Amino acid sequence: MIESIESLLNDQIQYEASASMQYLAMASWADQKGFNGIASFFYSQSEEERVHMTKLVKFVNERGGNVSIPSLDKPKGSFNSLNELFETFLESEIFVTQKINEIIFECLERKDYNVHNFMQWYVNEQLEEEALARTLLDKLNIIGDDKSGHYLFDRDITSFEEEGQEGE
Repeated sequence: MIESIESLLNDQIQYEASASMQYLAMASWADQKGFNGIASFFYSQSEEERVHMTKLVKFVNERGGNVSIPSLDKPKGSFNSLNELFETFLESEIFVTQKINEIIFECLERKDYNVHNFMQWYVNEQLEEEALARTLLDKLNIIGDDKSGHYLFDRDITSFEEEGQEGE
């Protein structure tokens, strides 16, 4: 495995693990605030990111590379509002997309088409994740500070997640 690409893949393993832990902290916060639907959504997102991380670990190992399991910083665990929670979600997904694009760029520079091909799944996944995060944040911006709107958003969030998974 090309050293620079292996290094980027190990970095990506850390980003996916960090996102998983961040979403777990977000789920816990939502649970504590009584937003059961939002908590369920972020528990699911956390598990999804863990699966993404594991997929990368297995791929690097299958290619004969050396995986470096990262230590992680403590995720943010307190939020001032649902908007801040979902802004954090969107920012995280945008960051991960940028990092995946860096891997793709390096693959093309180094002509490593096997890794490039593998990473296309992540490219498509990130398109869906960013679109979902933007949609949910847009809905919250429309709702504003309306508590009954927050109640309905919490109740209905699983339908947004299911719509996003229809293409999987």
